[in-house]
Amino acid sequence: MSNSEEEIYSTMFSSLKHPARRKILRMLSQKPMTFSQMLEALEISSSHLTYHLENLGELLTKSEDGQYKLSTFGVASVSTMKTVEEAPAIQSKYRLSLPLRWKSILAILIIGIVLLASMSYVQYASLNQLSSDHELLESKYNQLLSWSAGTEDAIAFLKDVVQIDITKYDASLLSNTVEVRSDIGGVVEEILRYSLTNSDSQIDVVFRFRNKQLSRYQMYLFEGSPIYAEPQPYTMLDATKNLLQRFRSFYDASYLEEMSNLLASVNEIENMEIAEGNTKLKISVSGDDAEVLWLYTENGVNFSPKSLSLVFESHVLKELTDGWFLFGIGSTEVNISSEEAIEIARNAVEDFSWTVDGVVVSDFNVLEEPVLAVFHPTLREKGLALVPYWEVTLYLDKAYLGGVNRIAVGVWADTREVRRVRALVG
Repeated sequence: MSNSEEEIYSTMFSSLKHPARRKILRMLSQKPMTFSQMLEALEISSSHLTYHLENLGELLTKSEDGQYKLSTFGVASVSTMKTVEEAPAIQSKYRLSLPLRWKSILAILIIGIVLLASMSYVQYASLNQLSSDHELLESKYNQLLSWSAGTEDAIAFLKDVVQIDITKYDASLLSNTVEVRSDIGGVVEEILRYSLTNSDSQIDVVFRFRNKQLSRYQMYLFEGSPIYAEPQPYTMLDATKNLLQRFRSFYDASYLEEMSNLLASVNEIENMEIAEGNTKLKISVSGDDAEVLWLYTENGVNFSPKSLSLVFESHVLKELTDGWFLFGIGSTEVNISSEEAIEIARNAVEDFSWTVDGVVVSDFNVLEEPVLAVFHPTLREKGLALVPYWEVTLYLDKAYLGGVNRIAVGVWADTREVRRVRALVG
């Protein structure tokens, strides 16, 4: 079996194994839906829905107006799912009286026939595109393979930093994707998804590596509690200090030592904000949940993407995000206030329009309130240097053609120039 065929089998089976993902596929087989519509229908958290949509990957496509629908691969997968689900009913209708051994063989044959038909359909639909892009894809694939972080760092992080006792779990790799992120300076990004299960708990973990270094860890706890190899500290402060120390051993970086020194001045995990040099520590607490955030600050500007964040839920580390190692600083000048950014945004949308099914929409009304201006430094050019930036959201008096009810305007805070204007849906 070729690698491409194995990937098709792997993607299909990992997508269909979870009931929430099967429900998403069933809903989208009926009609396209937005994120909020699926969230309301499934009655799950937005983070879980985002996770399931990421796992569905190539089975879905997303249109410019924010609606999700099945891809050709998704249609074939739904067909497979329905055929397998309907097989017992057909057996019952005709009352086949077969020995268990022959029933098992028959079931395997049915699944095999459907999978082969699905693969043939997908391969036929994509044959022309694959042949024309073969040389380009081969070159890109070889480049990505050379950057692959593999699974060793992910397993080491689980064992040595989070201290999960992986010997107590059945672990399986759900997916491993690698791509070049042209939108963030050509960074090579690898995302690995694992499932850890036993009789008492079920955990999915996601790792994101950028240029071979861990930039995000996420835990999704579906059942039970994590099983640790070592007793965990009772207080949130001790848990944070110990985890940061283990992370320092995992990645020997000077900025982690500076963060550890700043945390050492804290006596209790509570809502607070302190700074030393170019490092600011912000702690937000709500009951047993907390976020501990170190971010880079210079000239009064908080460069939030250049940060390290630890998110705890019920004293359990649910997310670690590290962007400190990746981003640099391009400018520290902030020459406009939020009010001035809003005024620039209002002027920018006067000549703005969008097109839906060939119809141009230019006659719309922008409300005075509400209006949202968020300061969020971002990348201006192809490199990884952050620049002060305002993202202004203007609200419309109703939903216009295409479901557009907001317009977002990005304004560079140092030059006062408009970066982009976008119509938003939902």
